[in-house]
Amino acid sequence: MGCNLYYVHDPMCSWCWAFRPVYEQIVSALPANVTLSTLLGGLAADSDEPMPEAMSSFLQATWLKIMERVPGTEFNFDFWTQCRPRRATYPACRAVIAARQQGIKYESAMIKAIQQAYYLRAMNPSDDVTLVKLANELGLDARQFSDALNALGTQRELEREIELGRSIGAEGFPSLILECDGKYHRLHYSYLDPAPLLAQLSRLTGCD
Repeated sequence: MGCNLYYVHDPMCSWCWAFRPVYEQIVSALPANVTLSTLLGGLAADSDEPMPEAMSSFLQATWLKIMERVPGTEFNFDFWTQCRPRRATYPACRAVIAARQQGIKYESAMIKAIQQAYYLRAMNPSDDVTLVKLANELGLDARQFSDALNALGTQRELEREIELGRSIGAEGFPSLILECDGKYHRLHYSYLDPAPLLAQLSRLTGCD
């Protein structure tokens, strides 16, 4: 029985960053009959307004909470003083799509680059200039990437992925949802250990 595992995420979701090590272990251990599909969830629409102080404080507190709950997760708090934070993750989501258009291998590379830029390098992935710089670092065609970044087709693809994620039951990020025989199963996971989710996969796909 072939099944599809949907990973619904946002490259600027701090909990997705914390989950990355376990996610990579899950991907490397997927049963042979399970294919992986990634969907962009789109945490926050485009905005040129400075991030409200309350949201900034909330996110910094979230980073501290993650560092406590998921040991080893790193954050560079210089971001909050060196950048002009905005509550806008759609640009980063579109960057993932624009990178994907130049080759599927660039999708995961761009996601990782955005996460490292945001959380480790104190760069702002809400800014196009940051995203184009990352595209250059990854060896992408910068002009093609820049043209695609804010293209109508790219935005429509993002909206399609957001809607699909919602329609299959994604609630918050990251969400992992298994589709088997037309039925969708929201999977539970640990930020510290891939075993609980892999056990669910084995049970639901008949591979245990």
